[in-house]
Amino acid sequence: MQEMTEAQKYVWEGAIPLQIHLHESEVTTVPPPPPAPILAPRIGYLPLLVSLVKPHFSSALPPGVDTVWFEYKGLPLKWYIPTGVLFDLLCMEPERPWNLTVHFRGYPSNILLPCEGEDSVKWSFINSLKEASYIINGNCKNVMNMSQPDQVELWHSVLNSGNLESYQRVSSKLKLGSFEDEYMGNINSSPEKSQQNTGETDAPAQVKIGRIPVRLYVWTVSKDFDDLEDAPQIDSWDKVSYINRPVEIHKEEGKYFSLHDVVKQLLPEFFFGSNFTNDGDATSKRSAEEEENSTKLSCKAEIAEIKLVRIQGIEPKLQIPFSWLVHNLMNPEHFLHICVCLKVSEVSTT
Repeated sequence: MQEMTEAQKYVWEGAIPLQIHLHESEVTTVPPPPPAPILAPRIGYLPLLVSLVKPHFSSALPPGVDTVWFEYKGLPLKWYIPTGVLFDLLCMEPERPWNLTVHFRGYPSNILLPCEGEDSVKWSFINSLKEASYIINGNCKNVMNMSQPDQVELWHSVLNSGNLESYQRVSSKLKLGSFEDEYMGNINSSPEKSQQNTGETDAPAQVKIGRIPVRLYVWTVSKDFDDLEDAPQIDSWDKVSYINRPVEIHKEEGKYFSLHDVVKQLLPEFFFGSNFTNDGDATSKRSAEEEENSTKLSCKAEIAEIKLVRIQGIEPKLQIPFSWLVHNLMNPEHFLHICVCLKVSEVSTT
C-alpha cells in the first residue's frame, strides 16, 4: 500500500467553516434560532451535514415532511458536487465562514435532482467511482466486484472524512492505476540534457501515457477584473458549464504535460493551435448535459484568457505538471475537480 503524500493528507483533512441559517420563511419561533456553526469536510457533501443541522433547528421548524436542501445567495446548491468544489466555484473571493441557508420545505425539483439523504449521496459516489474506473482501466469490474464489507468500509471512510488509512486500504484493491509523476523526472532530466543525448533535428513525438477522470466547471465573464471581489457572482447554474471528459496525458521528451495543456485540451473551442485532442474512443461518452454545455461554450467565443483555476482551494500556476495534481489533489472517487474562470472575447464569424 503506497504511503500518502503530505498534500494528500491536507486534502483529506481539509474543511470549510460554515455558518448555516434557517430560511426565514420556515422560522416559527421568536426570536429566530441562531445560525449553526459547522466545519464541513471539503471532500464531503452537503446532505451528509443534515444530521448536524436538523437538531439545531428542529424546535423552530413548521410541521410537515422534511425535504432538505441548501442555497447560497438564492442559488440552490447541487448536492452531488463535493462541498469544497461548490465553495471554490461560487466564492471567487473566499468567504469565511461561508454563509449558507438551509431549507426543510419546498424542494426545487426543477433545479436539483431528487435527494433521499445519505443513500442518494452514496449511490452518486459509487457511480462516480465506477465511471473513474472505466476511464482509467476500460472497465469497472474491480468496483462492481467489491465485497460488501469493503463497500461499507470505503463509504464510512468518506462519510467520516478522517479515516484515511481505511480509505487507502480499500481503494488500493480497486487498482485504479498509478501514473508517472513527471515532476521528479523533469528535475533530473532537463531539456538541455535531452538535446545532448538525442540531438536537436527531430521534433519530439507525443506519447499518451494515461487517462485521467476530470470534472471541469467553467464560467465565463465578458468584463475584465483585477480583484476577485470584483468578479461577477454566479447566480444561476446556466452560467456554469459542466465538462465531464477524460484527459489524455501526453508526454514529449524534454517537456512535461502541464495544467495549461489540460485546460487547452478540454476547452479547444477557446484556444487556437492546441496540439492535443481526445481520441474519441468509446470510453469517452458524453452526457446530454455535457453536449449542451459544449454547444453553449462553442457558440459564445473562441478567444479566452484564463483568469482563475482552482483545485482543492488552491490556485496553482498553469505551468505546474499535471501529474503532480493527479497524484496529490484527487477526490476520493478518483476524479480531479477543476474550477476555471475565463474572460472571453467574442469573435465575429461573418
